[in-house]
Amino acid sequence: MRACLIANRGEIALRIIRACRELGVRACAVYSDSDAQAQHVLEADAAFSLGGSAPAESYLNTAKLLDAAKQMGCDGVHPGYGFLSENADFAQAVIDAGLIWIGPPPSAIHAMGIKTEARALMRDAGVPLAPGFDDENVSDEALLAAADRIGYPVMVKAAGGGGGKGIRIVDKPQLLLESVAAARREAGHAFNNARVYLEKYVERARHVEVQVLADQHGGIVHLFERDCSAQRRHQKVIEESPAPNLTRALQAALGAAAVAAAKAVNYQSAGTVEFLLTPDGQFYFLEMNTRLQVEHPVTELVTGHDLVKLQFAVADGEKLPFSQADLSQRGHAIECRLYAEDPASGFLPAPGILSHFEIPHLPGVRVDAGVRAGDIISPYYDPMIAKIIVYDATREAAIRRMDSALSAAVTLGTSTNLNFLRALIQHPAFQKGELDTGFIERHAAELTAPPQSDLHLALLAAALSESVVSKPIQSTTFADSAPDSWDNTDGFRVGGGS
Repeated sequence: MRACLIANRGEIALRIIRACRELGVRACAVYSDSDAQAQHVLEADAAFSLGGSAPAESYLNTAKLLDAAKQMGCDGVHPGYGFLSENADFAQAVIDAGLIWIGPPPSAIHAMGIKTEARALMRDAGVPLAPGFDDENVSDEALLAAADRIGYPVMVKAAGGGGGKGIRIVDKPQLLLESVAAARREAGHAFNNARVYLEKYVERARHVEVQVLADQHGGIVHLFERDCSAQRRHQKVIEESPAPNLTRALQAALGAAAVAAAKAVNYQSAGTVEFLLTPDGQFYFLEMNTRLQVEHPVTELVTGHDLVKLQFAVADGEKLPFSQADLSQRGHAIECRLYAEDPASGFLPAPGILSHFEIPHLPGVRVDAGVRAGDIISPYYDPMIAKIIVYDATREAAIRRMDSALSAAVTLGTSTNLNFLRALIQHPAFQKGELDTGFIERHAAELTAPPQSDLHLALLAAALSESVVSKPIQSTTFADSAPDSWDNTDGFRVGGGS
């Protein structure tokens, strides 16, 4: 491959640019009007304006993206994650245009994109499924009867999407039909597919997923598991690998089930098979994400393999350079997602100018960021500022390293979840590896409580900062440096205290 169109923005676009640099591939970016001065545009070898600001006008516009690829002489397309990364029609359009699609076959995307179809495939492949009901065009009476059969609480889930949208948890029959109607409306708006299905809601369940990688020659492996149980609004905020408190037998069973799932759809490229893990050690297939995951760095750190570069190799027709027996986990990695959002207000996005942003370079700390100080956190896109990823020999050491990195981070100008992240990793349940997907919701009051700090000291820190718009940090870095002595209004500290 000579030149790659990166059909995305922000930190994932920068991550792909880095891989292109290391592979000697020309990195070609695209941008909306609101992203004209974004970091991924400035760092790419070439950039093409898509116009507009709303996703439908830019990053979701297939015709504009294909035109950009043609104008910049690209022979491949990497979709990143989000936007069109799991759109089978876009993948097919890329292939029909004679370009290399750096992702799975459109047939695999389609098969796993419709959750009810995926459940049927997994059932045939012998992958464990939670009790559910996915018949189409059924009466209200049939839905009520199915829910009684499954047993409350049940989940109403969108058949055509994910990301926490189109989901309702129902604990009694009187609420089922109105929850189904609400989920259908949300799913229709978000995914243009109003179909929903029922699935048993597993209380106190963990969310554990397995990274898979497959080539075009039948080679397929898993690169072990990640725990993603720390979630708010059904969306992940902290991920780690290995998943804590799993037996070797359970790890092996999860890996085998993930490989079976990928084989069932003749998968190629990087993908993730997600499972619910019950308190008694049972696990059930949740869904398959047919793309690179936001949390892929934790797998890279514990396995030593660059997943983005491996995606390029697979797309170019190369065989996997290793077998399952060659792979192992070492050490422990944790990722925290730093968002411009207000945890105290239900984690609502907080767009605005990020006037100061700095995460000091510390040993064993990787920062994947798509914005710099002075950038605008746009209301049009996901409000993630950065991913902070740490690595150490043990989970306990990795938690301490993450706490150090978060305590040294400086953000000014908009609300962030920085204090919330610190409160979460310091919580005894997290320290013991005993989170479940409902933990944050149950403990929201204590996790989002304002810190014990003096506002006037925070304002003094901002006033003394020599440059409100500071130097940009580099995406995906490892370096040694002394931490900044000032924190921000979101968890201000002086003299190294916490």
